[in-house]
Order: sequence, then structure tokens, then C-alpha cells
Amino acid sequence: MRSGVFKKGIDTLPHRSLFSAAGVAPGDLCKPFIGVANSYNDVIPGHVHLNGLADEVKRGIRDAGGVPFAWGVPGVCDGIAMHTEMRLSLPSREHIAENIEIMMLSHSFDGWVGITNCDKITPGMLMAAMRLNLPAVLLTGGPMMAGTHGGRRLDLVSCFEAVGQVRAGRMTEAEAEELSARACPGAGSCAGLFTANTMAILTETMGMSLTGSASPPAISQERRRIAYETGRRAVALVTQNVLPRGIMSDRAFTNAWMVDLAVGGSTNTALHLPAIAREAGIALDLRELDGLSRRVPNICHLRPSGDHFMEDFDRAGGVPAVLDRLAGMLADTPTVSGPSTLAIARGAACADDEVIRPLARPFATEGGMAVLRGNLADESVVKQAAVQAEMMRHSGPALVFHSEQAVLDAIRDGRIREGNVLVLPFQGPAGAPGMPEMLTPTSAVMGAGFDRVALVTDGRFSGGTRGPCIGHVSREAYLGGAIGAVRDGDVIDIDIPGRSLNVRLPDAEIARRLRVVRPPERPMSPLLARYRRQVVDGFAARKDVPWLA
Repeated sequence: MRSGVFKKGIDTLPHRSLFSAAGVAPGDLCKPFIGVANSYNDVIPGHVHLNGLADEVKRGIRDAGGVPFAWGVPGVCDGIAMHTEMRLSLPSREHIAENIEIMMLSHSFDGWVGITNCDKITPGMLMAAMRLNLPAVLLTGGPMMAGTHGGRRLDLVSCFEAVGQVRAGRMTEAEAEELSARACPGAGSCAGLFTANTMAILTETMGMSLTGSASPPAISQERRRIAYETGRRAVALVTQNVLPRGIMSDRAFTNAWMVDLAVGGSTNTALHLPAIAREAGIALDLRELDGLSRRVPNICHLRPSGDHFMEDFDRAGGVPAVLDRLAGMLADTPTVSGPSTLAIARGAACADDEVIRPLARPFATEGGMAVLRGNLADESVVKQAAVQAEMMRHSGPALVFHSEQAVLDAIRDGRIREGNVLVLPFQGPAGAPGMPEMLTPTSAVMGAGFDRVALVTDGRFSGGTRGPCIGHVSREAYLGGAIGAVRDGDVIDIDIPGRSLNVRLPDAEIARRLRVVRPPERPMSPLLARYRRQVVDGFAARKDVPWLA
């Protein structure tokens, strides 16, 4: 065990003294030392209950013969930070991975449990697991129950769309306030298949959390049982030397892509899965994702794609039921639970064929995401499972905005028309910087009642976004991408089935405009300035961009 370095011998006598002061008994020195990275805080609804789960994890560790050591991990609530200062959210992912690296290596723990739930915290912990390659298991905190109001089931996106309804005169502020008081009824990650719950599903799919752990509600007794068993399992992983890189293989990532496409998960996985894989030198290519999307049908329509919530998904059988549906396509990979992926699939069954449909009767024959390319994007990503059929192909004049507030003002002032393509450049990792989510403008557009308005950005979208919203456009505008050349009135052609995204401009005109365009000035904190420098330093073609040369 790694912790043995300070458990014996005169040279590490001071170390044992410090552990003794922290409550470690002499008899504990022969036991595995297990870190507990707990992302509890009083801010994020998905995290307010995690201390209770941490207590169960620690109890499980002790009962299995280990010694738990807990510390705090920060987290950003994207829903709260959105439209105020969300640019720090994506950089927080790297900060979380570094937090765990610091604590694990500095204290020579033998293994660890990550207690997590929301958008950047789960991928940050998975990055740490791959980076350190020490025995690890994650416990996700579970989804929130759906809210109810006026006979409707609600979630956070209902509130964001209410903003657009109020601005368009379709709802009073008093009605919106009443709805908002009922939409989020308590602890848990937001009730639909947004980024947090998508990442929980993929963590279980890849085998880094216990079987059946992604979907039981945060407030359920089942969630507490899973927490206890997670603690016990962490000790077993140390004694058996089960390592994350043996679990999260390239085949496990392919399984994750397929499950993601089948359930219609968040487009943010196009950011997170490659970042996790890179920690072990595995290169994930979005071309693989798009190729799989042609083969893997979409068999779930959870919010925002449909009317089902995570509680329905759990009742229908959760991740094991999806594995059962896809068993003929999946690779057989190990898991921290012990049984392999296909063994878990064989032991599962679906309890609701409408929530998790059979492959012979999918919601769509293609998967939930598509990757579009053209003269406007080397690559871009759209959640096609949440796009209405009549908008799968669309051409329209651009309206260019450089902030979310400008979009909201345009809705209020009646400047957006059916058919428009809203373009938000300079929202990427370097341009914003920090690549904020665009749920506020997309939901406001939906709430305002527009049926034929699309949005294109080099930023990203919340997993709660629905409609023809195309994000992750690369190269981003700040690095000289063509999206920075678009002007009001330029016609943009979107063809999701054809996988293309183009602006009706000749290459020479795009190049001419890019020579004169300049990025908007934005205030930056020291962390954001450092993050921008890291992105720019990793960009090989700096001399081609006037403000980077």
C-alpha cells in the first residue's frame, strides 16, 4: 500500500504523530487509507445532501477495514452562474482534477472515493482518476425529483423558458415566479437528462460507479445504500489493485459514446469524454462519435428531448436496462462493481418500453448527437434528438450577437424574426474566455414561441437546451475561425441529416473579413486570463490571427 511509506520506521515518526492528532488510532496503521473527495456545498442543489452520503461512504470504508479521510472539492452551479459569471465553470473542471491530485499525492492515500453530482465536478473527478491511476470509485449524488405546477411536471428549464414567455408577453411575471417556486422541489441534480445526469449515466456505463447508481433519486433510501456500498467497494479496489486505466479503456469510452447517443445525452460530453481520455493518452475523435450516431438509435426521450424525467428512467431500469438494449453492440469491459458490462446487461430488464424503447421501435434511427462540418465549422455539435423534424434542415439570415444579454434584449425589442439564425461568436474557450453555456438565450427563444429560429455558437449549450442549437463550433472565432466573419444578413445553411454547416460566402470574402474583425473586449479575472493563455499557447496557427500574432 502507498500509505505504508509513513506507517513504520523512525524516519516517519513525525508523520504518524500528525495522523494521530487527526484521530488515527495505532490499530489503523495496518489498514488501507482511503481518500474521500466530497464536493458538498450549500450552493448547488445537487450537492446540498452530499454530506449525508459522505457519512455513509465513510461508514462503508470503516466496515470494510479501511480508514477514511475526507476533504472538500469546489463546485460551480451552472444554473446559478449562467448569465452572471459562468466563464469560470469549465476551467473549474481542471481545478477539481488538480485538487484531487494535490490531496492524494501529498498524503499518499491508497485509493479514493469521489462524491460528486454536477456538470464539471464529475468529469473533473474522472480526469483525476485517469491521471493518478490509483484505485478509485465515484458516487454520483442522484437526480432531483420533477417539480409540479398546474398539473404539469417541471424542471429548471421550465424556468429558463418562462423568461422568454414573460419577455414575449405570453406569461406574467407573477405566474413565472409561482412556477419557479415549484420547478425545483429539493436536493439533486436537475431532473432531466442534462449534463450532470448524462455524466452520471456515462460514469456508470464506463464502470467507474456501482451498477445502478446513476439514476436513483437523490432523496431515496437506495441512494444511501449505494453510498455505503461504494465505501465498502473502495477498500476492495485497493486490496485487489483495480486501477482506473484498466476500467476506462478505449473500448469503455466507445461504450459510453453509444449509451450517450442512445439516451440522447448532453452535447457537453463532446468536451468531457475526450478530456478524460487524454489523461491516459487515449485520443477520442468526434468523427467516431458521428459514425456511431449513424448506427446507434435514439431510444430515450428524456427532458429536454421529451416528457420523461430521470425518475422515469430509473423506474424503467436505468443504465442496466440501456445496456441490455445495446448488448449486441457493446464491448465487454470490466467495472468497479466486479461483473463486466455484458454480465450487467444480461442481468437487467426494462420495466417500461416507452421510457427506454426497444431497438426495433426507437424514437429515431440515429443517435442523439450529430457532428456538422462545412465552411463555418471544422467541427460542431448538435443535440439532434431535441430538434423538431421541420428544423433538421434550415436556411436563414444571420443575426450576430456578442453577448447573451443582447439576445434577450432583441427578443424584448421584437428584432428576432422566424427564420433567423442567431450567431454568437467569441464565446469559446479562448474567446469568452471559458466557453460559457448558452441555456439562457436558447430557452428564452423557445419560451418566446419561436418555431423556426436556430442558434450557432463557438460556445456550448446546457444539456437542457432543445431546438436547432449548434455549439462547439471550431475553430472558434478568437482563434481565427470563420464564425467570427459572419455579419447580419449572411445566409447560413444548416443540414443536420447531411452533417453540414455553411455560410453563403466565398472563401476569399471570409478571409478578407477575418483580417479586419477584432474580438470584443471583455473583463477577465486572473484565472480566466491564465486559462485564455493556456488555450492560445496550445494553438499552433497563432501567426495567422492578427491579435495573436
